[in-house]
Amino acid sequence: MLEQKAFSVYFDTLIKSNHKNYLKESLQNLVSHEIGPAMTVTVEDVIGFFENDGASSFSTELLENIDQAVKSILDGKVVIFFNEWNKALGYLALDVEKRQASEPITEPSVQGPHVSFIENLERNIGVIRSLLKSPKLKMEFFISGEQSQRKVAYCYLDGTVKSETLLEFKQRIALVDKEEILDASYLEEWIGDSRYSPFPQVRYTERPDTAISALLDGKIIIMVNGSPSILICPGNFLEFFITSEDYYYRTLFSSLIRLIRVAAFIIALLLPSTYIALSNFHSELIPTVLLLAILDTREGIPFPAIVEALIMEFFFELLREAGLRLPQPIGSAVSIVGALVIGQAAIQSQIASPVMVIVVALTGIASFALPQYNMAIAIRILRFPLMFLAATFGGLGIMIGFILIYLHLATLRSLGQPYLASLSPLDINKLRDALIVLPRRMLLHSPRSRHLYKKTPKGKKVQ
Repeated sequence: MLEQKAFSVYFDTLIKSNHKNYLKESLQNLVSHEIGPAMTVTVEDVIGFFENDGASSFSTELLENIDQAVKSILDGKVVIFFNEWNKALGYLALDVEKRQASEPITEPSVQGPHVSFIENLERNIGVIRSLLKSPKLKMEFFISGEQSQRKVAYCYLDGTVKSETLLEFKQRIALVDKEEILDASYLEEWIGDSRYSPFPQVRYTERPDTAISALLDGKIIIMVNGSPSILICPGNFLEFFITSEDYYYRTLFSSLIRLIRVAAFIIALLLPSTYIALSNFHSELIPTVLLLAILDTREGIPFPAIVEALIMEFFFELLREAGLRLPQPIGSAVSIVGALVIGQAAIQSQIASPVMVIVVALTGIASFALPQYNMAIAIRILRFPLMFLAATFGGLGIMIGFILIYLHLATLRSLGQPYLASLSPLDINKLRDALIVLPRRMLLHSPRSRHLYKKTPKGKKVQ
């Protein structure tokens, strides 16, 4: 009997260590089920079978050229070459460590699902498919990057997303195929309309319920293999104050929480500049008792209010970054202790007044109340120009800055859609569910579909 030489190529660090004899298993299956008795089978019969019928197993692939073989090896497959055969067999054997689903890190949940996406794309797709069992759910895939070869997927509900939005998205995402995409956030610059706007034009989530709600609301979500974050587009300004958890509570409480977020946005953006304008230009607007208390605390402070605010804001931002970069067990402790020590030392050394410390602390706390971290970053950026305008022109400067921000928001678009949709142009039906949470019985299809409650001719309510 002639011996047929064959060899296999694989990365030992990518495949299952106890399942390397794929050729033997494949030949045994072919002999017993496909070709015939083992005594009459030759190697030529096996090769002829793969040539004519292809690979019948879902984990086996017939490779036509060397490029396919190299890609299969890099994908974690065992590739087997036969002597005098210009093709090869690839066996799926990828086995790398995967993080188990846990509590969402950036979006902790008090009530509702306590599961998050992980870095495995197939698993994330399976979670979405299991929660949204609709034949209209469409998914498209592509490979990005010549070196990293990252698999990227985007999905949407056919008939729910606007056709012009989907077309615009596909035109932009087609430009990404050669870029090295290591995380979903790498795609934000390609999808957003304005690269230099401080306001985010996409949202991120680690929660499956948020992703499902976005799909039902006509959004497009993007997933990248190796990234636990899901990118949601197009973004809408009011949606950055909404969480899927709002619909897990009773309407009264959820509406109150949402209005508190709006107030937190205003405080985080305008509180330091308002204090600077009142103390420097409009002291007559402050009640006399409060004004005397502020003047008493500022006695001996060698800096004007703007310099004092900049110093305290710098210290606060420094502590914030230190708390994020340090290991979690000590990060929060360092932030709290550092804030207490620096604040007390600044007051005793008369670098800052107690009122300014309170203003900066309230501003920081208000920025933490926003659900989306990238919106909080936008506020941190815009806060400083408003402080300079307030120090220069007082209340007029704040008004000028606010008008400029509003004009920018009014002209900003996300995937061609107005960023201030439901506010401009005004849509009362959409706006009423954006500022307050409507009862679930008044929503027809999804938590944020904005469809109003309907009645049958007999007066019976239908969903």
